[in-house]
Amino acid sequence: MPISSMGSHVSAIPNHQTHRMASMKMRGDVAMAGNLGYELDVTTLSEAEKQEMKEQISFYKEYRKLIQYGTFHRILSPFETQNEAAWIFVSPEQDEALYFYYRVLDRANLKKKKVLFKGLDPVKFYTVSGYEGAIGGDELMNRGLYLKDALQGDYQSVCLVLKEA
Repeated sequence: MPISSMGSHVSAIPNHQTHRMASMKMRGDVAMAGNLGYELDVTTLSEAEKQEMKEQISFYKEYRKLIQYGTFHRILSPFETQNEAAWIFVSPEQDEALYFYYRVLDRANLKKKKVLFKGLDPVKFYTVSGYEGAIGGDELMNRGLYLKDALQGDYQSVCLVLKEA
């Protein structure tokens, strides 16, 4: 099924089915892998959560076309890894991409996470949000990057924006 055919919603916490307490960031990052929506009572949110929701909606609107109509590549399957998932949306021109990484449960003494990319143009150079300079598509797909975010705690996620340099 195409990504544009799937609804993905941020639920209230604790989740009414699982009672899990994931951050607004994690829930928003996961829900951006489809048609972003919210299924919660906005009147129960703090001002900080409302602001984060506004920022998520703005970000999604900016990248909606890329998410809904770009090429989707699954990098880490949650069905194989059990604790993490990653995927990337790449524009048809391969000049822009969104990379999402998710980790469910934290573990003690984890090394920095190295992530690989897919679907990029190997001869193009990309800027990656949070990183200095331009990096070759071939390097990102074969060597990868170490995530800068500490990812401390359960239910952590990272979103990286890649743009052709």
